[in-house]
Amino acid sequence: MRSMTAATSGMDSQTTRLRLISENIANADTPGYRRKTISFEEVHRQEDARAVVPGRVRLDRSELERVFEPAHPMADEQGYYDGSNVDLIIEMADARESRRSYEANLRMFDQSRGMLNSLFELLRR
Repeated sequence: MRSMTAATSGMDSQTTRLRLISENIANADTPGYRRKTISFEEVHRQEDARAVVPGRVRLDRSELERVFEPAHPMADEQGYYDGSNVDLIIEMADARESRRSYEANLRMFDQSRGMLNSLFELLRR
């Protein structure tokens, strides 16, 4: 059961991470948008059962891209405005990593469930 708790918490955490990545990708062209990041924290849920939970959502404080487009309503006197600091290549790599981590947790959950079912079958005999 501890491994199932760890696996489900991992899947929940990666789901949150994927949601933030999706928000970043959707707002890549939004002026002034700052990329959101998240870290994970280890917690103890039950006796000796460890789990991971999403931590605080943080805004990436790196420089915003300066975009030259004099016709844009947010452009200054020189024709520039602050774009976003979202790099689509990084977001796609993060999404791939998160998806693979989710799949690994899903496999661990399935294997644990299979072992638990086998144990129940042995106990029934």
